[in-house]
Amino acid sequence: MVFLTRIARIDTNYLKRIMEEIAKQITINVSHAVEMLAAVIIGIAVIKTLFNYFSLLKSSASKISKEEIRVQFGSSVAVSLELLLGADVLATAVAPSWDDIGKLAAIAVLRTALNYFLERELKHMHVTHQENKKESVALSDNENINAKSVYQSVE
Repeated sequence: MVFLTRIARIDTNYLKRIMEEIAKQITINVSHAVEMLAAVIIGIAVIKTLFNYFSLLKSSASKISKEEIRVQFGSSVAVSLELLLGADVLATAVAPSWDDIGKLAAIAVLRTALNYFLERELKHMHVTHQENKKESVALSDNENINAKSVYQSVE
């Protein structure tokens, strides 16, 4: 009977190690998939930014401004930074050593700081862009009023 109890303990420990190993592999694979997703987002953003920039250079009457191009690219980079931080957390969560935790903390601080300043700049650019749109609408309204008054004075 004691022999069967030992076998049951061995089997339980063996199953526990197998389950832990499976969980580690799944977590590592998900982490790699998230890193690849972040790389794809950045790659697509770079291609889109280059396309928009060259179309802006090609014609002065482009639908998109330099600021809008920067905001779109910055938004993509911000999303990618958040995904990469999540991937680092997943990779470290499997079996962290103190060295891994220290590296994760440093990476998290750097990426969070980069993301904070990027978001701040994007908000500033968005506000500036909205103000410029309002000014251009106001200018075009004034030009229409001036044109009407000139037209009426000619009559």
